[in-house]
Amino acid sequence: MDSPIAVIGGTGRLGRLVTRRLLARGESVRVLGRNVQRARRHLPAQARFFVADVRDPDAVRAPLYGCAAVVYAVEPGTDATGPDSPEATLYGGVRHVLDALNPPSAALDAAAGGPHVVLVSQRHVTHRDHPMNAYGRMLDWRLAGEDAVRASGLPYTVIRPGWLTDETGDGPVHLEQGDLGDGRVARAHVADACVQALYSPAARGVTFEMRGEPGPSAGDIPWEELFHALRADAPATARAVFA
Repeated sequence: MDSPIAVIGGTGRLGRLVTRRLLARGESVRVLGRNVQRARRHLPAQARFFVADVRDPDAVRAPLYGCAAVVYAVEPGTDATGPDSPEATLYGGVRHVLDALNPPSAALDAAAGGPHVVLVSQRHVTHRDHPMNAYGRMLDWRLAGEDAVRASGLPYTVIRPGWLTDETGDGPVHLEQGDLGDGRVARAHVADACVQALYSPAARGVTFEMRGEPGPSAGDIPWEELFHALRADAPATARAVFA
């Protein structure tokens, strides 16, 4: 891409994989995070690191200025309220990023439609009775963040991985829709999906779940084929934010 790509949460385990894959493609990468020591320890020298907290709307504006795309892979807190709650990181943070990318006064390029946003969410966000929702209503706020992305008017892809593992990601990967079932998936596969989605028109305007299978690889994952098999999301409709 001609402009930088931002990886928000790029010092985390998934974000680091995304960053390295983008750099391997020759992209200019801006990593936004809070931990300078973690950035020094884990990020390649080619990545440009910005100290930026998504909970502070002023902190994200400058690092995101001029970016062609954003991958949002922030690790959530689990507190019921306050700065380490899912409400603050998975909803408030998403809103701050969207506002920085798509300010009311901006005149977006009609052909490009604005920066492409890839949001990493998770399975079960539509199931409020799932045990994961006991952690600061994590699923409720993830879904609210998804809805904000879908309603933003920006090009987007929402990825809902199953339980993340540190496996090598050699086995087959499946993309599904409807938020049904369960499954585990390697972070390596999710990182690949985030990156591949940025280059595929078929991955725009879709929400999907991911799961993997153990076993030997059958070769390169046919990402374009998998993306083309997905249904586009219905037009965004207003949904009440959970109070």
